[in-house]
Amino acid sequence: MKKAKYKILTAVCILIFVLGVAGCLFVVLSPARNTVNIVRDGEVLYSFDLTKTEDTTFDIYYKDSKNTIEIKGGKIRFSAAECPDKTCVKSGWLSSSAMPVVCLPNHLVIEFANNNSEVDAVAG
Repeated sequence: MKKAKYKILTAVCILIFVLGVAGCLFVVLSPARNTVNIVRDGEVLYSFDLTKTEDTTFDIYYKDSKNTIEIKGGKIRFSAAECPDKTCVKSGWLSSSAMPVVCLPNHLVIEFANNNSEVDAVAG
């Protein structure tokens, strides 16, 4: 009886390990995404191809506050924000495998696009 439990436990551990390795490989080997969108309330405000965009900093205003966006070396980040918690700024630089960064008070999202459409700079 104990041997059957150990075999099941061993099989479950091996399965978890294999799924973990497969998940890591999926993330590491996923195609690089270069196009990033800056979205507010479902509307794309700006779209950039980070491999073609020169280093720049710009502000996006919402009501009485603003977010400062910085693009440098093929990465993008919220460099400053006029929101209470500044979680978006603390998130740091986004790379091609990063999850979206959201500034909830200012309804602003930086996310990588799912397609590889050609975008030169600002479209919006």
